Amino acid sequence: MRTQERTIDQATVDAVGNRVHRLCHQYAERLQFHGWHHVSFVRAKAIGFAAYNGADRSVVEVAAVVHDVNYLVRRNSPAAAGRSLRLEILTECGVPADVARWVDEIVDEAEMATRGRDISLEAQALSDADTLFKALPVTPVVLAHRYLRENGLSLRELANKIVGEQCDVHDEGYYFYNPEAAATYSRWATANLQLWQCIKEAVDDPTVVELLDAVAS
Repeated sequence: MRTQERTIDQATVDAVGNRVHRLCHQYAERLQFHGWHHVSFVRAKAIGFAAYNGADRSVVEVAAVVHDVNYLVRRNSPAAAGRSLRLEILTECGVPADVARWVDEIVDEAEMATRGRDISLEAQALSDADTLFKALPVTPVVLAHRYLRENGLSLRELANKIVGEQCDVHDEGYYFYNPEAAATYSRWATANLQLWQCIKEAVDDPTVVELLDAVAS
């Protein structure tokens, strides 16, 4: 059970936000997809989802701010790759050690590739916010190419990753945990996954491959 001592005060929340904001600015060229634009979106949405489901909002906010620092450690990496940096940031900003470990657990728990149906309320709030960013209709149009550059992936590899990690979760009914988010955004998610399934099929067509090679040259 959570206690008042595990709630993070606003000054500490702000300190974590400022620290990560500086890192995102310093390494903006490296974080073309997972930069501050992504962090701030996930942060804002996660706070709202936490208010809805009764999660600890301050902990969710901090988890949202540090959830993708792994991309500063290694390209195309799981959340766990950022554990040392994540805990370092939290400690430097005054987050108690037990709460810092809790935040790190939430980040791992919320990760799309490994999350399950029954995760904590805090992880649900973070997951829904991050998942919504993935499902936005604008993401494949204006941001997917940034993901490819940031992580050194081909279009085929990204399509395989999205379909492989997200379709089963979508089909099993917990793409979003928040019922209002599911009601509002599931149409976007379905369309997005159908698009990536089509892309996955298209890049198996030799003529399409020739077209992509010609465009890239």
